[in-house]
Amino acid sequence: MGILSQLVDAVRTGSVEVVDLTAPLSSETPILQLPPPFANTIPFGLEEISRYDDRGPAWYWNNIHTGEHTGTHLDAPVHWVTAKDGRDVSQIPPMELVAPAAVIDVSERVADDHDFLLEIADVRAWEATHGALPAGGWLLVRTGWDARSAGQADYLNANDTGPHTPGISVECAKWLAEEAPVIGVGVETVGTDAGQAFGFDPAFPCHSYVLGAGKYGLTQLQNLAVLPPTGAVVIAAPLPIVGGSGSPTRVLALVER
Repeated sequence: MGILSQLVDAVRTGSVEVVDLTAPLSSETPILQLPPPFANTIPFGLEEISRYDDRGPAWYWNNIHTGEHTGTHLDAPVHWVTAKDGRDVSQIPPMELVAPAAVIDVSERVADDHDFLLEIADVRAWEATHGALPAGGWLLVRTGWDARSAGQADYLNANDTGPHTPGISVECAKWLAEEAPVIGVGVETVGTDAGQAFGFDPAFPCHSYVLGAGKYGLTQLQNLAVLPPTGAVVIAAPLPIVGGSGSPTRVLALVER
């Protein structure tokens, strides 16, 4: 039996579980809100074309209206000014869309501090227990924030000082971009940066450094709680939008049980 046949058999028998890391996409999906004068994305929407009626008696279909960075999505390097000549989402090599994952769980600390920032020391402590980050893989940061994804206000967690959501420190973002072997980072929040990252130096360091290094971001992930710290394989499938800065993405994880 070939490797792929073994994989199919393992999925069918349950010895390999397919975990969906994707948030359902609807008009209720939370979206990023930038303050004036910056422009914002539109919410996801469906526009019915026909539904077994005079417009089309035997078929149902819709137009979709959405932004590239709505719901669970992938950030391509060209999304940020530091990689303005970098790859768009259609140029990502397919082999890079299937990669191992390291999952670091900081949810208990985030419960006590919504502005928690992942530091290099946190990753080093994880490595001391689980081994080195996977070369060409993802660092997925579990914060427990996916539990808030049903509502815009709770998910963005904003007040008069701006959003308060966890993220990655400036130093750690720079290290992940320039020294760590990973291909990108994945988070459960609306974006890869912390809610207060607009005030960091540089602002939005995860975007600035990680995308600037030609790496990727995955956001609004769910179900990281059921993944092991190591051993899962992530399959990220964005739409290959020519010129696109990103795309809503179906993200799956394969986990041996």
